[in-house]
Amino acid sequence: MHESTLNAALRQFEAVEANLNKAERLLDALMGEVPQGISFGTTPEYDQNWRDFHDLINTLPKIDGWKAEIEVMDLDEIGQTRLDASELGEIEYTISVEQRIHAPPKQLGEYRHRFNKKRRALVRDAITGLVDRIEERLRTLASLLDSAPANSLDEVDSPQFESLKTDIAELGMLLGSSIPKPPRWSDLGRHLAFGQYNDLRDIVHHDWPAVSTGLRKSMYGDNEAIPVEVEDLGDLVNAKPQGPVATRLKWDTLSEEDFERLIFSLISSVTGYQNPEWLMRTNAPDRGRDLSVFRVHEDELSGVVRLRTIIQCKHWQSKSVNLPEIAALKEQIKLWEPPRVDVCVIATSGRFTADAVAAVERHNQADSALRIEMWPESHLERLLATRPGVIAEFRLR
Repeated sequence: MHESTLNAALRQFEAVEANLNKAERLLDALMGEVPQGISFGTTPEYDQNWRDFHDLINTLPKIDGWKAEIEVMDLDEIGQTRLDASELGEIEYTISVEQRIHAPPKQLGEYRHRFNKKRRALVRDAITGLVDRIEERLRTLASLLDSAPANSLDEVDSPQFESLKTDIAELGMLLGSSIPKPPRWSDLGRHLAFGQYNDLRDIVHHDWPAVSTGLRKSMYGDNEAIPVEVEDLGDLVNAKPQGPVATRLKWDTLSEEDFERLIFSLISSVTGYQNPEWLMRTNAPDRGRDLSVFRVHEDELSGVVRLRTIIQCKHWQSKSVNLPEIAALKEQIKLWEPPRVDVCVIATSGRFTADAVAAVERHNQADSALRIEMWPESHLERLLATRPGVIAEFRLR
């Protein structure tokens, strides 16, 4: 059996991380031996750690052409450099000496930061595909709960459940240490180990929704910098640029998953929307993923009203949302009840047909507890116009 290219790449990352872990441990020990003032003398243990540390640093490969150049001063060199600074009597030189002495932890931390970022990029697509597979299995397994007693202690006897255990184990390997374990990860593992029907119920309704939501946030690094192509903003202003400003966004640059992440980003950052979650894939023809969020209205007289809202994401460029899609929507809503769905939003990067718009308007005027809202591309562009940071993050302009 031939080894996959991803598995081979992960083995290389694992080897680098093993050396990185050792280097971090040795550096902690070396820095712990640095004296407070001028001192001379060393120990055989320190000298051996010093040599081993530099051997390990030399094994760390470049990352996008950047190399970690880290040199730890030995104790005698530290003492002599401090003595020279003291005799010179210039505060700037003294500060420079201390910065050089204590620079290695910061430099090694930079390598760790770049390493984690690069490993996340390596496994991102694999995790996305694995999450999709897990959610398909959970949909099949969830159907078994319909015939199982509420607190059944019987073990789940299904090949799909055994495959689910394998998938979760693979997911754990992909996460490694570069992606933080999401909320309820340990709960998920415990319920998989017990493997009873009440454990499956917890996995479907509690563990996996929290895990999948946490994964989405961790994989895409909310704090990662967006590339900027200018060194000085003043140069842009001084050039006095002129011309029309594009209002149409480049929706075609997004994948289906990117579009779903865009909508998730919107509902995660707006006041009045709470507890956003990614739901499992539906049986919709476009294989789209629904989002769940609570829309919260607070009124001084009547109190707080929480409306459970499901958002269907349809990244459609070549066709509009039509009447059959609206009919199918009402059936799909049943998949997410209970609890009751109060609002369903259809968010699309395209448009709605006239028949679909008329059907939604008739539905909302009828005696129905469910309200349907339409978010076409024009509506999304108005929302994003006041959020230029989101436009930049998803490269829509």
